[in-house]
Amino acid sequence: MMVLAYTDGASRGNPGESGIGVVLKERDGDDLATINGYTGIMTNNQAEYRALLECLKAVAKLPCRHLMVNSDSELMVRQLNGQYKVRDAQLKTVMEKVRSILRRAPFEFEIRHVLREENAEADALANQSIDLKRSVHVVWHESARRQMSVK
Repeated sequence: MMVLAYTDGASRGNPGESGIGVVLKERDGDDLATINGYTGIMTNNQAEYRALLECLKAVAKLPCRHLMVNSDSELMVRQLNGQYKVRDAQLKTVMEKVRSILRRAPFEFEIRHVLREENAEADALANQSIDLKRSVHVVWHESARRQMSVK
């Protein structure tokens, strides 16, 4: 199974109140899950990485063989692809956690930069999370529940 993920982190102020949004879809476009939630006070880059971590946690529950993450965070994408160094100490810690998860992951991982317009649904979820100040939660769609039962 190939999973397409759209991830976004939002921060109102830098640092400021932050939220995350993640949309998981099957390759054919069927919705698998949405993830969103308030993440407290952090920078935009920290929120972007938090969204990715929540994405990885959710995908681990699926019979995923290939994960393609789409993000409008050019910095995060380039850092994960090794094009940029991670200089911020807090981001380094999160990056190490992401890499540790990916080393153990039973799926192939790719990440690519997309324009903000292609990431509108995840962006809306992240901003809604700041407004609602609700903790991070996952809403699984029926197709995902079926996939998890055969895993």
